[in-house]
Amino acid sequence: MPTLFTKIINGDIPADIVYQDEQVTAFRDIEPQAPVHILIVPAKEIPTVNDIQPEDEQLIGHMFSVARKIAEQEGVAQDGYRLLINTNEHAGQEIFHVHMHLFGGKPLGPMLTR
Repeated sequence: MPTLFTKIINGDIPADIVYQDEQVTAFRDIEPQAPVHILIVPAKEIPTVNDIQPEDEQLIGHMFSVARKIAEQEGVAQDGYRLLINTNEHAGQEIFHVHMHLFGGKPLGPMLTR
């Protein structure tokens, strides 16, 4: 069964898409945690980082290149931005389709709350 993200990628569920190519789709988070909060999702359904295979290395690298382009497009590249990938439940992964969060637009504070 396709994930929520696959349904967005395929256009079955509407989203504010900011970038799309044959490998990845990037769209605004519906509950943003920063002024800029964009999800970058591969078209290939990979449940977690633990499931990434050697043949996925180019795809994962492409996600980082797309993140840089989006940061520039959104005007946060110079001031700074954060990329975050959660893996499994203790890290807060809610949708089991690898995805990268791009946060920016304000000072983001420490990496983790203490």
